[in-house]
Amino acid sequence: MRISGFSFVRNAILLDYPVREAICSALPLCDEFIVAVGNSDDDTRELVKSINSPKLRILDTQWDNSLREGGIILSQQTNIAMKECSGDWLIYVQADEVFHEDDYDIIRLETARASAESDTDGLLFRYNHFYGNYDYVGVGRAWYRREIRAFKNGRGVMSVGDAQGFRKSGGVKLRARQTEARVFHYGWVRHPRIQQFRQRDFNRLWHSDEWISRQIPDADEFDYAAYELRHFTDTHPPIMAQRIVRDRSWTARFDHTRLRSKPFLMRLTDFFERKTGIRIGEFKDFMEIR
Repeated sequence: MRISGFSFVRNAILLDYPVREAICSALPLCDEFIVAVGNSDDDTRELVKSINSPKLRILDTQWDNSLREGGIILSQQTNIAMKECSGDWLIYVQADEVFHEDDYDIIRLETARASAESDTDGLLFRYNHFYGNYDYVGVGRAWYRREIRAFKNGRGVMSVGDAQGFRKSGGVKLRARQTEARVFHYGWVRHPRIQQFRQRDFNRLWHSDEWISRQIPDADEFDYAAYELRHFTDTHPPIMAQRIVRDRSWTARFDHTRLRSKPFLMRLTDFFERKTGIRIGEFKDFMEIR
C-alpha cells in the first residue's frame, strides 16, 4: 500500500506557521509528500526545501488575491497538491497541524484495516487545539473535535470550502471511521503581535477590507481570551520541542485564568456534552461509520 502526504502553505515565516514540523511529522508515514507553496513575501519556499527529503516535492503556485469569499482559495490550493498524489491512501496535514510519532502505529494499522473495508472512505483524527501557549487547549463546542485526515485515493474526493473537510463528486460526504490518532493544532499559538497580524491577513480570504476594518480590532497584539481551557498534561510531538523552547520568552506571559463569559446556550450544551459525550448540533463534514 502506497501512501501520499500533501499540504499547502504561503508566508509561513511571516505568519509563523510550524510548516516544517508539520511536514516532517507526516513524512515517516508517507512514500511521497506533495506541498503547494504559494507565492510568498518571505522565504517559505527555502524553508520547505530545507527539509531535504527525497520524498518531498514542491509545487510552486500563485494565489488569486481576488478570491475573498468562503476561504475558497485554501481548498483550491489543497486540491492542486492532492491531484499530484499517486498513493493508494492520502494523508493531509495543514501547515499548523502536527502528528505525534506515538500515533504512527495507530495510523498504519487503521489505514491497513480500512483498506479492506469497501464502505470506508477515510479516517477521523481527534484534535488538540492549543491556545495562547503550549500548556492549554480549548474546550467545548467553540472548537471542532475531529476531522478526516486520511482517506482513500481515486474516489473523486476533493477539498471543499475553506479546506477543512473533503467531499466526493456531487457534494457527497465521505464515510469515515473514528480513530485514536491525534492532530496537534498550533494555529492559536503565536506571539500576540504576529497573531494579530495573522487575524487581519487570514480574514482577507473571507471578507472585504471594510469588514476587516470594522470587525478586527486595531491593536498591536491579539487579545488571547478563551471561553474555557484545559491544562494539557500529555506530551507534545518531539519534533515541536525546539519551537516550544524558542517561544518560552512570550508563552510565559499567557494568563490562562482570563476567560470570556460563555453565552447561555454554549454553557448549556457544553454541560450536556460533559455529561453524555454528545455534542448537540455538531457540524460533521463526514458520515461517521462504526
